[in-house]
Amino acid sequence: MNGRFRPRRPRRETPGLQLAGLAIALVMLAGCEDRDEAMTPAEMATMGSAGPATEPASGDGMTPEEMAQMPAPTPVAGTGGELDVAPERLQSIGVRYERVTRRSLDREIRTVGRVAIDETRLARVNVKIEGWIDQLYVNSTGQVVTRGQPLLTLYSPELVATQEEYLLALRSARTLGTSEFPEVAEGAKSMLEAARRRFQLWDIADSHVRALEQSGKIQRTLPIHTPLSGTVIEKMAVAGMKVMPGEDLYVIADLSHVWVLADVYEYELPYIQVGQSALITSSYDPAARLTGRLSFIYPTIDRETRTATARFELDNPEGRLKPEMFVNVSLAVPLGDRLIVPKDAVLESGQRQIIFVRRSGGKLAWRQVRIGARAGDWVEIVEGLSEGEEVVTSANFLIDSESQVKGAMAGMAGMDAPGGADPEPSGMQNMPKPDP
Repeated sequence: MNGRFRPRRPRRETPGLQLAGLAIALVMLAGCEDRDEAMTPAEMATMGSAGPATEPASGDGMTPEEMAQMPAPTPVAGTGGELDVAPERLQSIGVRYERVTRRSLDREIRTVGRVAIDETRLARVNVKIEGWIDQLYVNSTGQVVTRGQPLLTLYSPELVATQEEYLLALRSARTLGTSEFPEVAEGAKSMLEAARRRFQLWDIADSHVRALEQSGKIQRTLPIHTPLSGTVIEKMAVAGMKVMPGEDLYVIADLSHVWVLADVYEYELPYIQVGQSALITSSYDPAARLTGRLSFIYPTIDRETRTATARFELDNPEGRLKPEMFVNVSLAVPLGDRLIVPKDAVLESGQRQIIFVRRSGGKLAWRQVRIGARAGDWVEIVEGLSEGEEVVTSANFLIDSESQVKGAMAGMAGMDAPGGADPEPSGMQNMPKPDP
């Protein structure tokens, strides 16, 4: 020791012990592959104990021992497998059946729409000549007008000058129209026709031109008329204001016929087409039930909502529907005769759809099916079932859970070797033994 104190080195575990412990844990985890969920460390410790742990009964009244006694599913090539379940067990969990039928199926598309003005019944009133508004006959937004009703009177020096030219051309046509010289008569008529056409281009009604012919007096102002019947939704005209050609003075819309713009999801587009009818209702007046016609499907898809806009046209009696109001749109699409089952019969399992079918002798068979259209409480079966078969419509989740738990218990029982001794896991023979 040479009189020096040497500290003891900490004891290191041999690599053999570490490898042995890791191998045992891997083997125990491999025996639990068939279970739906990973086992907790407490469960693995229970499995490794000498005696089996006592588990409480499951929520449906079965203990693990009873579930272990149930026979394992027998696979059937191609379609699925069979389960042998006691009739009293099926009755206790509330299993109900319904027959697969073929019937007419209607798909209902429900969405929300927005009331919009019919763009073909919208008019903007302006003038085509410079002038000043002298008097307003329609002086408020929301006022209802009829086609041909005067909106305002306009003073314009050009209008006054044109009236003078028209009266001169009218007198010339009356005196020179019978001239023996054709050129003179034709020139007088042409001047009169040019002045009349100018009034028409300025939206001056023919009745005022005839009144000018009869009276022979120049009018200081001339009225501007509404081009259609409807409701004034915008008013910019003010008495005394100067107006320029093309400047909007009124916006008038005919609200007796409106549009409803509804958003339809892209996966529902194959079910709609132009000409179909839809039921239009509103939350503020549930008793009002109107019928709209699908007139156009817009050619673009909204990138965020993944919807396309469908346009419905309908009459609007008494003006019940107001622009920008939200309404409910219900569209019934007939799909024809389809092979259908209740939607509760389909057990969604990731990428597969499973249905339990009733067999003779109290057995159940599970089938993997391919479903088609969905309509309310019904689902179309494209492949996997035949008309007349009986399918489980309730408690199918319990049946599926019991079959999976039973398979897991059977796998757990196979881990114990005969005689209660655990066999040495494969691959452990060649591992190094721990150092003594």
